[in-house]
Amino acid sequence: MSLNQLIEQCKNNDIKAQSELYTLFSGKLFGLCLKYSRNYTEAEDNLQDAFLTIFRKINQYENKGSFEGWLKRITVNTVLQQYRKEKVFEIAHDDNIEDVDVEVDEDRVSIDYLLQIIQELPDRYRLVFNLYVLDGYSHKDIADMLEINIGTSKSNLARARQILKQTIELYLASQNLQSL
Repeated sequence: MSLNQLIEQCKNNDIKAQSELYTLFSGKLFGLCLKYSRNYTEAEDNLQDAFLTIFRKINQYENKGSFEGWLKRITVNTVLQQYRKEKVFEIAHDDNIEDVDVEVDEDRVSIDYLLQIIQELPDRYRLVFNLYVLDGYSHKDIADMLEINIGTSKSNLARARQILKQTIELYLASQNLQSL
């Protein structure tokens, strides 16, 4: 069955088609949920919420553009909606933002460790960092998505980078001590 046929059957509330769509896309969308969630369990809950929203709104998909992109957008918005409700963002002013570059020596810091420390960032920093650095959204887009101002987005990104830089520096210092 083609993707377009599957979508049409889902629009008719066909449970078997919905199950097939879930099976087809749940892996990719779970990875997306995991990136924006605090932990594995929360990511599982967010994935379920996202699919409920997808099935509720599938009639709005008009076969224009990428269906997978549409699914990802709904998934990200579903996860971010939770954080908007929790008001995890502090209002920042542009005058106290100092951005930091984080350079990583890939021979000394593994991708797994980087992902782990990104996951450990406080919610407001992790969300903005992921949206800006990993997904390429602009500060304006992030501000709109999270219902914050652009200065808050910039400030949260700068703070995320500072935390990551400090964490990596401590990690590398401890590695140097162990090698002595």
